Amino acid sequence: MKQAHSPQISVIIPTYNRAWVLAKAIDSVLAQTFAPREIIVVDDGSTDETRELLAAYGERLRVFNQTNKGVSAARNLGIRHSRGEYIALLDSDDLWEPEKLACQAAFFTSHPRAMICQTEEIWIRKGRRVNPMQKHQKLSGMIFEPSLHRCLVSPSAVMMKKKIFDVKGMFNEDFPVCEDYDLWLRISVDMPVYLIEKPLTVKYGGHDDQLSASHSQDRYRIACLLDLIRSGSLDPWQKAAATNVLQEKCRIYGNGCKKRGKDLEALTYLGLYRQLSETGSPGSQKV
Repeated sequence: MKQAHSPQISVIIPTYNRAWVLAKAIDSVLAQTFAPREIIVVDDGSTDETRELLAAYGERLRVFNQTNKGVSAARNLGIRHSRGEYIALLDSDDLWEPEKLACQAAFFTSHPRAMICQTEEIWIRKGRRVNPMQKHQKLSGMIFEPSLHRCLVSPSAVMMKKKIFDVKGMFNEDFPVCEDYDLWLRISVDMPVYLIEKPLTVKYGGHDDQLSASHSQDRYRIACLLDLIRSGSLDPWQKAAATNVLQEKCRIYGNGCKKRGKDLEALTYLGLYRQLSETGSPGSQKV
């Protein structure tokens, strides 16, 4: 049972045509030893049996429906309608161990100045448990520089104070993928992201409908880095680190475009790579 002054948590689950796994995600929230204030599910225009599945849960869920706008718009809708002090995100193909919310609630109670934390994960790929490579190991604290290279924060593992979105903005709805990479970088510029070293989030991958399989992640990471560098929010060291990573991603993505016969795209990104090599600045060039 929750105590009178314990954290009030809004759980937000965006979903699109995931009726085949959605119930497992929802049930893992209902099985938490620390009950959230509310469970919000945002149906992003599903055309499968999602609506019927959600109706069966009755008043245990708050359900919002929108035309298909993508995961960022779905999460943002849920955040705007949430009533808790804390936001915990869960992707509809992942699930939580029963103690997940309890551990994070306890963390925030003992670290009242913290804004965001995440748990360790169990990775399941195509039905088998796999171990993350060293480069994917999560860190705790000021993680901005290592997060430039790859996304080190998982939406399903995160809990954060809702007011963080007033300071850092919402998920970028123009990004079909890497919207989380974009937000975590904006947050980690000047906020520590803490890690609870317990594997309390079960993250599934390898299935055919994953967004990351149908979009070029480097393309959107480049766009994110350009926005960040031009935002004026980075100190000189952060700007130099971000520019170095941007340069390398432009080189890799541009050469990849060239190999696939996408000559105009290759010209754009390799041109940006050369500009960064020569001047150390992206200037106003658009991609």
